[in-house]
Amino acid sequence: MFVKNQEVIPTDCGEGVSRRILGTGGTLMMVEVTFKKGGVGTPHTHVHEQVSYVAKGSFDFTLNGETRRIAVGDSVYIPSGAVHGTVALEDSVIVDVFTPIREDFLAK
Repeated sequence: MFVKNQEVIPTDCGEGVSRRILGTGGTLMMVEVTFKKGGVGTPHTHVHEQVSYVAKGSFDFTLNGETRRIAVGDSVYIPSGAVHGTVALEDSVIVDVFTPIREDFLAK
């Protein structure tokens, strides 16, 4: 499967955040999440394992109550059930990889 980023219509997630599903198949999904400065990924939890990679900008990222500043090239592994959230310190992009796939993202 090939995916052209600009051909994927973004989903508005609110709070200055949008996402594009860049690929999915089997038990794996990759999603590009774009944040405006001050955009918030509200703290949440899910059963999926997740790796987040900062492709642009910087964030204050909270994982299980610990907040760290992350920037371009940094990544975060989020185990199943971990509480996590983020705030964009500037216009920023995170690429998230999930397993299993986020069926809730496909339903929208």
